Amino acid sequence: MSSITCSVRGCHNNWIKRRNLLHQQCYEHNVERSECCGAPYNLHPPPKDEEHLRQWLKALNLKRPPKRPYVCSYHFTDGKPTDEHPYPEKWLGYDVPEKKPRRLLERLSNSDASTSVSDAVDKCADNTIQMRLHWDAATQWEDPSLIDHNYTLKPQLDLTPPTSEIETQCVVPAPLYITLLRNNHLCQLYTGLTLDVFYSVADHLTNTYNNSFQLHPWDQLLMTLMKLRLNLLQGDLAERFGISQPIVSKVISCWIDIMEENMRYYMPWLPRETIQATMPQCFKEQFPNTTCVIDCSETPLQKPFNLDSRDESYSQYYGQSTIKYLVCIAPCGLIMFISPAYEGRCSDTFITANSGLLEYLGPGDEVMADRGFTITDLLYEKKVKLVVPAFTKKDMQLSEEDTINTRHITDALVHVKRVICQLKNFKVLSQTVSINLIPKIDQILRICAALCNLQSDIISDVEDE
Repeated sequence: MSSITCSVRGCHNNWIKRRNLLHQQCYEHNVERSECCGAPYNLHPPPKDEEHLRQWLKALNLKRPPKRPYVCSYHFTDGKPTDEHPYPEKWLGYDVPEKKPRRLLERLSNSDASTSVSDAVDKCADNTIQMRLHWDAATQWEDPSLIDHNYTLKPQLDLTPPTSEIETQCVVPAPLYITLLRNNHLCQLYTGLTLDVFYSVADHLTNTYNNSFQLHPWDQLLMTLMKLRLNLLQGDLAERFGISQPIVSKVISCWIDIMEENMRYYMPWLPRETIQATMPQCFKEQFPNTTCVIDCSETPLQKPFNLDSRDESYSQYYGQSTIKYLVCIAPCGLIMFISPAYEGRCSDTFITANSGLLEYLGPGDEVMADRGFTITDLLYEKKVKLVVPAFTKKDMQLSEEDTINTRHITDALVHVKRVICQLKNFKVLSQTVSINLIPKIDQILRICAALCNLQSDIISDVEDE
C-alpha cells in the first residue's frame, strides 16, 4: 500500500500521506479527521477497459507510465471519475499547446485575380528600378579611401541583379546516386553490386514503377540497398538523402515489396541438366548425382517483450534469441531456395519439413546435408537420396571408408558455408534484427538471396547453359 502514489507530474500525494492526514486533529470538530471529515483526497485506480485506459494515459502524458497509474482526487473536475468527466483534467503538470484555427482561404474572382497579379508585377518592377538606382549610385559615389577600413561594417546581402532569365528559375538538384556511385568500388560498398549490375537492376525495377515520392526512383532503390547492405539507421539515411525519417521508412517498406515481387526469377530452381552442366569438378569426381546442398543459418534477434515469443526464439547454440532459416544451393553455388524465417528454437528437420523445399525435389534427386538433418524418412517418401557424414555408433570409431567419405562430404559442404557467409555480407542479416523488421524479414531474406546470385557470374553462366 505504501507504493501507491499519484502519477501526475509534480504531485506527491500518496497513500502514506493520506493515512497520516487521517490521524491529524480536525480544527473544526477537535477530533481526528478519520472520525469526522475524512481524508482530503483519495487515490483512484485506472480503468480496466483498454480504450478508457488509453485515454487515461493520454491525459497523464507520461513518457514512462507506471503499471498502475493511480490519480488523486485533486486532478478530477468532480473530485473523482464520473460519467461526464471520467479522466483527469486539472493540474496535470504540463501545458497543452493551443491549437491555432486553420486560416480560411479567400478565393478571388477572375477580375480580382488579374488585378492582384498586375499589382504584384508592378510592385516587382518598382523594386527592381529602385535597386538599379541604388546600384548605380553606389557605383558612381564609391569612396576609395574607405576600402581598407571597412572591417567595422556589417556584411551586406548580394543584391546583384540577375543577368539572365535562367538564373531566376529553380535549379532541380541532381539525383544522389550519381554522386554516391561514382565508381565500381563505391557501388559495391553501398549496394554489394557492380555498377553495371546496379544500372541493369534499377532499369528493370523502375520500368513499371509509378513514383509516389519526390525522391528520384533510383535514389529510392539505392536507399533500400544501403539499408540491406550496411544496415544504416533511418536517421542517417534521412540526413544523407535530405528527407524526413518517416519518408525513409515508407520508401524502404514500399521498395522491399517491389524488389521481392520482381526479383524472384533471380533465384530459380535449376533443371537437372543445367545442374550437371555447371557442376564443379569436386562434385563431378565424388558426388556426380548431387542436386542441391542444404544448411541452416541463424541471425541474432532483438529480445522480444512477450515471454512466450522469447522462449520460442531462444537458441541454445547462440545463447540468445535468433531467427533461423534454411538455405539450399546448387553445386555451382547458386541459391535456388531460401526458407521463411523461423524461431531459433526450431530444429533443422522441422524447418526442412515445413519450409516447402520438399515440393521442388523429385525421384532420383540427391540432397547433401550436415549431420543435424535427420530427414531420411521425409526424403524416402519422395524417393530422394540423402548424403550426410557418417555417424559413430556406440562410441565406436569410423571405418576407413566412412572416414574418407565423411572428409569428402565435409569438403563439399564448404560451398554452402561460403554462400551463407556471402549472404551475411548484407549486414541486415548479420547484425541484430530489430523487432520492427519481423513483418518484412521473409521478403528481406529472398531479396538478399537474389542479390547474392547477382554478385557473381553464376546467373550469366546458367543462362548460357
